[in-house]
Amino acid sequence: MALLESFDIEASFLYDPIMNKMKNKKSTIQKNKHFFKAMDEAYTFIPAIKSILAEHGVPPEFLYLAMAESNFSTRAYSKKRASGLWQFMPATGKLYGLKIDEYVDERRDLIKSTKAAAKYLSHLHKRFGKWYLAAIAYNCGGGRLNYAIKKAGSDELSVLLDPKKKYIPRESRYYIRKIVALAMIGHDEQFLMHSEYEHLLNRANAYSISTVQLSSGDSIKRVSKMVGIPLKELQKLNRHLKYDFVPPYAKKYDIYIPYIKLTEFKQKYHPEPMQNIYKVHVVTRGDNLSYIGKKYGVSYKVIKDFNKLKSYRLSLKQRLIIPIDSRLKKSKVDTRDYYMVKKGDTLDSISKAHKVSIQNLKLQNHLRGNMIKIGDRLKINE
Repeated sequence: MALLESFDIEASFLYDPIMNKMKNKKSTIQKNKHFFKAMDEAYTFIPAIKSILAEHGVPPEFLYLAMAESNFSTRAYSKKRASGLWQFMPATGKLYGLKIDEYVDERRDLIKSTKAAAKYLSHLHKRFGKWYLAAIAYNCGGGRLNYAIKKAGSDELSVLLDPKKKYIPRESRYYIRKIVALAMIGHDEQFLMHSEYEHLLNRANAYSISTVQLSSGDSIKRVSKMVGIPLKELQKLNRHLKYDFVPPYAKKYDIYIPYIKLTEFKQKYHPEPMQNIYKVHVVTRGDNLSYIGKKYGVSYKVIKDFNKLKSYRLSLKQRLIIPIDSRLKKSKVDTRDYYMVKKGDTLDSISKAHKVSIQNLKLQNHLRGNMIKIGDRLKINE
C-alpha cells in the first residue's frame, strides 16, 4: 500500500490489531465527528501545509502527525508547555528559528511552525534513515529512540513495538499507529464520498492562504476592515500574534489572509503612521509609563517598545502612541488609588500615611530602588 510506503512501513502492518482497532473506532461519522470537524476547520490551510512538507522532501502523509499532535489546532497547549499545530517545546521551537516573545509565539504560526517541523523531520530522517523512525523520534526524542534501537539490536518497527520488551514508551507505540490510522481514514475516498464531508476530497488552492506583510506595529483590525475579512477569521489564521497588532520591532512582519483576498489586499493596503491608527497620549505632570499603561490597559513595556524609548523617563507634552483603538474614550482613573509625590516625600512616609508596605508600593509601581521624584504618580491601592 502506497500510504504505508510513505512511512517506510511494510505492508504486513495493515494487519496490526491495535492500529486496526484505532482505525475502525474512528471510521464511523457518528463515532468520530471530531476527526471530520478538525479536517473541515483546517480546510483553508491544509494545502499550504502539504506544499511546505513537499518542499522539504517530507511525505504529505505527515500532515496527520500534526493532527495526532494538536487536532490541527494552533491554540493547542500541553502541560509540558508544548504549543501550536506541531506541539513544539519552547527550546526546540527556538532551535528551529521560531520567535517566542512579548508579541508573538511562532509555534502557533501556521507557516513558520510547519517549515520548522519539516526541517526537524528531515533532520530526524537523515539521522535514522526511515520515516516511521522520524515520526517516533518526533514523539519521544532522538536520544530515547537511539537508545531503544541499540537495546533492541534492530530498528524494525515490529521489534520496536514489542509490548513486552517496551523498547520505546507506550505513548510512542500508540503514536505511530495513530498517525497511520488517521492517514488511512483521510485517504479513504469511498468512505468520504458517502459522507457530508465529500468536499474534503476537493481541496483546491483557492481555499489556501497567502502570506502578506504589515508594517511595524500595524493593526490586524485595520486589515480586517480594509479588505472585508471578519476579525475572528483573521485572528484564527494568525494565532501567533499575542495582540491584534504585529510586533513594533520589525519593519515588516508576516500575517496570513485567505488567498481569495490577496488581490484586494494588494490594491487597498498601505502603511499608515501609527498616530493615525492608535490612541495618542500627551504626557502631563506626574505621568509615568506604569500609570499610563494601567490607564489604558496596556503593558508599560509595550508602550516603551511602540515609542522606541531607550529609558523610562518621560518629558512634559511628549506624545506617546498607545496601541489601542484611537476612537476609544480614555478610561477613568480613580484618583483615590493614586498619590502625587510632593516635596519631602519618601517611600517610607508615603507607606505609613497610606498604610501600605514599601514592598507593595515598589511592586505596584515597578520601582527597582527607593528613588522617587516630585510629580511622580504612585499607585497606592492594589
